[in-house]
Amino acid sequence: MNQTKEKKMKDLVKEVLEGNPRAVAKAISLVENNEASAQDMMKEIFPYTGASVIVGITGSPGSGKSTLVDQIVGYLRISQKKIGIVAVDPTSPFSGGAILGDRIRMMRHSLDSEVFIRSMATRGQLGGLAKATGEAISIFEAAGKNFILVETVGVGQDEVEVVKLADIILVVLMPGTGDEIQAFKAGIMEIADIFVINKADSPETDKMEIQLKAMLELGIRENKIPPVIKTVATEGKGIEFLVNETLKFISSKSQKLQETRKKRLISWMLKDIIREKIYKTITQDIEEQEFEKFVGKIYRREIDPYSVADKIIEKLRKKK
Repeated sequence: MNQTKEKKMKDLVKEVLEGNPRAVAKAISLVENNEASAQDMMKEIFPYTGASVIVGITGSPGSGKSTLVDQIVGYLRISQKKIGIVAVDPTSPFSGGAILGDRIRMMRHSLDSEVFIRSMATRGQLGGLAKATGEAISIFEAAGKNFILVETVGVGQDEVEVVKLADIILVVLMPGTGDEIQAFKAGIMEIADIFVINKADSPETDKMEIQLKAMLELGIRENKIPPVIKTVATEGKGIEFLVNETLKFISSKSQKLQETRKKRLISWMLKDIIREKIYKTITQDIEEQEFEKFVGKIYRREIDPYSVADKIIEKLRKKK
């Protein structure tokens, strides 16, 4: 990196640490677009991360996650908390960008300088999470955000991926849709710290609550059963209780448990970085034409993809 670029990068990092919204937006764009300079920036930012509370909000589409996030933010802002929001939206099939439904629902916070909302496209990533979500969280932490809310796209079974990033997981369900069965099937039961039954003004609410609690009692033998909280996000009902329960959960976690969770996040992050670097190294070492020849051979069943992968890796080893 030449001196001019290095100075620009240091200036950008300095502005991120000062909480400058434009700098935060630029930094997230760098990691989201996988720019070459992003790695150097993240190296500078990393020492300033780790102090924020990360809340994962997941659940089925249409359950009102974005409206719930909007209400939670409003409540936290009463006590002057600084908030970062990563809303992982579906990917547009035309532009590859995020369909900004979440940002529209949170418009009332758009002029608040202490609330930063970033919509990110999944771009084909599994788990309802954008590839750069972890880096975006780190940038928010470095910018001094007290709470970071990560709302996933709501794709169903893969939602469990959010557990990699959050200190606490809220799973949002709604009555009358069979969501309690979906939660049981999808394994979401194992990752939820708090269940939220939103749209609780529905006549199906009590029935759903009974069924969900019964399933939790059957499915969880040793661990404490997560609380089930009813909300009507469009009217702000139950939000204060939900936020207080969230804060209580976070404060009640032992230091050892917090360390275990943070170390697990670092472990996953390190594996992802290594995996990406290895993939980049290998793909840089093989010509596109040669790669397409392999694809053709696999298509004609002249060779299997596992043997091709072994050949490419062996070629890299010999070169090194």
